[in-house]
Amino acid sequence: MESSAPRPAPTGSATASATTAAPLAVSARGLVKSFGQVHAVDGVDLTVRQGEIVAFLGPNGAGKTTTIDMLLGLTHPDRGTVEVFGESARGAITHGLVSAVLQTGGLLKDITVRETLQLTASLFVDTRPIDEVLQRAGITSIADRRVGVCSGGQQQRLRFAMALLSDPGLLILDEPTTGMDVEGRRAFWGAIRADAARGRTVLFATHYLDEADEYADRIVLMSRGRIVADGTTAEIKNLVSGRIVQATLPGADPVALAAMPNVENVETKGDRISLHTRDSDAVARYLLTETAAHDVEITAQNLESVFLALTANDNSTEGARR
Repeated sequence: MESSAPRPAPTGSATASATTAAPLAVSARGLVKSFGQVHAVDGVDLTVRQGEIVAFLGPNGAGKTTTIDMLLGLTHPDRGTVEVFGESARGAITHGLVSAVLQTGGLLKDITVRETLQLTASLFVDTRPIDEVLQRAGITSIADRRVGVCSGGQQQRLRFAMALLSDPGLLILDEPTTGMDVEGRRAFWGAIRADAARGRTVLFATHYLDEADEYADRIVLMSRGRIVADGTTAEIKNLVSGRIVQATLPGADPVALAAMPNVENVETKGDRISLHTRDSDAVARYLLTETAAHDVEITAQNLESVFLALTANDNSTEGARR
């Protein structure tokens, strides 16, 4: 059976003009949330357009999970507003416009994958067919397997199938591939990407920067309860100037290399060195003419180096925020 595109978001009353723009998938303004003396979220503004795939990044304690909880209506902000497709977060969930795939929980181990989906479908007035969501999540072959004997990756794809039942316009993924092996992560993201290609809006939080780099249209980076960067992957990488010069140099002296002009940081791994610099040509020239370095490469800043630069002081608040 050919599956339909995700249900369109509400556009207002029946008398609304045909030219009225569709509402934002997410519109959060001035979100503030504290737990005692800890400011978990401190003035977050976030908008997500319909059809975007947005990666929500930040170190542990940056406030990502608390922000997601507010988008899902699980936590009320102390100040600020949240709208999902023009409705309150709770209203959007009630109408099946938003679903979430969380890290753990929500599964009964003694029933089958198909029975789990049937049970979940009974909670909604209208759902996509069970066989369709099984196929889209890539778990048709394990439909009659008990959940308790499914691997961690298979259980996450079951949660994905459960989220698809209401055919939501917005899918929120909170660390969806934690604990998966490489093959499981690849299969899971293959299913997500195929579904997102049909027009669904996806907002996902992850610690795997390669996932954000490969799958996101846009990256939002949180640090200490605030958004510190928001843009495409290329735009985020350009926030930190300079390039990385890598080379193979047996017996390298990191202290001497760090003393070179325009070298900001030196990393070594065996015989391989990485130098962060504002003048990559000069550094490469020095390595090739004054040392025994070979296999020299010059690359732009990667997402990891930008992430570390923009969240450098977050370790001091580790665990204070969610």
